[in-house]
Amino acid sequence: LLSGFLFFSRSSARFVAPLGCLVTRQKHTLPDLPYDYAALEPHINAEIMQLHHSKHHATYVNNLNVVEEKYKEALAKGDVTTQVSLQPALKFNGGGHINHSIFWTNLSPNGGGEPKGELMEAIKRDFGSFANFKEKLTAVSVGVQGSGWGWLGYNKEQGRLQIAACANQDPLQGTTGLIPLLGIDVWEHAYYLQYKNVRPDYLKAIWNVINWENVSSRYATSKK
Repeated sequence: LLSGFLFFSRSSARFVAPLGCLVTRQKHTLPDLPYDYAALEPHINAEIMQLHHSKHHATYVNNLNVVEEKYKEALAKGDVTTQVSLQPALKFNGGGHINHSIFWTNLSPNGGGEPKGELMEAIKRDFGSFANFKEKLTAVSVGVQGSGWGWLGYNKEQGRLQIAACANQDPLQGTTGLIPLLGIDVWEHAYYLQYKNVRPDYLKAIWNVINWENVSSRYATSKK
């Protein structure tokens, strides 16, 4: 049961005191993409990016704001039953906002290739080679049943990288404890208009636009 109120940022969720949230709450907004909708072509076409960002992600943001307002009202009334009933919607829409905010920065028209420096050394240490890592994350992402995400995360307790899959919009850190470094969206809305039902083709293409500078930056921050 939540003792505070959930606030979501681009890559994390945190609790604040209930009293503070009853006074004021800043609404979430759709983050701008750091590139044009067509910038990732031919690997991900402009139509997909526009719908994915301006429709799907925007819906998660809007619904999250609605759910948080209802949650605030339930807190004010001491209505625990309603607080509990709202948690699935909070998890789904909050997770959708968190996941996509990470996803957009994980991609770049100047991406692809292989990471460098500490991230590459960690990948070799924990997976044997970059090729092995790429194969494992691809396989996990292909294997997601229905909708979900494939993730590279950092296990802070064990000091190592770890691959995981999350169903639907479950946020990686909030459900597994792993700090998200690289997320691959395998919901059909992320690829169907271009790759139809052939998810492996989409996953093969997306490696050409992975922003390793962003992933490396997230890795460096996660170790602090």
